[in-house]
Amino acid sequence: MARVLLHTVEDPRRCSYLPEETAALELKLLVDIGPQEYEDMMARGWRRFGFAYFRPACTACAACVSLRVPVASFAPSRSQRRAAKKGLALRSEVGPVRVDAARLALYAAWHAGREDARGWEPMPLTQQDYARDFAVPHPCARELAYYDDSAASGPGPRLVGVGLCDVTPHAWSAIYFYYDPAYASLSPGVVHVLTLIELARRLGQEHVYLGYRVSQCPSMRYKAQFRPHQLLEGRPAPEESPVWR
Repeated sequence: MARVLLHTVEDPRRCSYLPEETAALELKLLVDIGPQEYEDMMARGWRRFGFAYFRPACTACAACVSLRVPVASFAPSRSQRRAAKKGLALRSEVGPVRVDAARLALYAAWHAGREDARGWEPMPLTQQDYARDFAVPHPCARELAYYDDSAASGPGPRLVGVGLCDVTPHAWSAIYFYYDPAYASLSPGVVHVLTLIELARRLGQEHVYLGYRVSQCPSMRYKAQFRPHQLLEGRPAPEESPVWR
């Protein structure tokens, strides 16, 4: 059973998605949480990053809405089918989260591309930073790595994408994804979500959680393109049944 080390709400700050708005997160630091406990939190709009579990607690704005894809009824669009076809050039591999030089280099290349294209602030990661932010031991944590077997990179195939995910009894949750900018034409972000949906389908799981849709933010709008999808109503408490519509 989960132990709560901290439960707090942030002071309001400038929103990183909608700069004209203020934002705040409800935050819990938890240890010893089980997969079903975590899934119950996901169904109420919580996300995980390391030991931190969070969801929006903004008072003046409700633009961040939890979105999940029901696996059984999902139907890819024409453009998503094209992306899946292109994605056949890559091999995916599910395993534990790893920290090594290849992942650090790939993350650095991806972030540098975002700095150039979107004006992101530089954020170099050391091996210790990566382990703390992405590889905290957790019973649900998985890594979905993508390789180009036709392109040698040192002694083995070339690592071109990494998806950090959680798997619970009935769902997958997409936490973070980064990739080699040289492979942008393959639509790796779309391929990653489609791969998660297919994994969930094979395992008989019900949902893939994609985090928060922010319809006014271009970089977060893509999530709504996976249809049909469900949106969570409000911010249900632990004793409340979540309503997805």
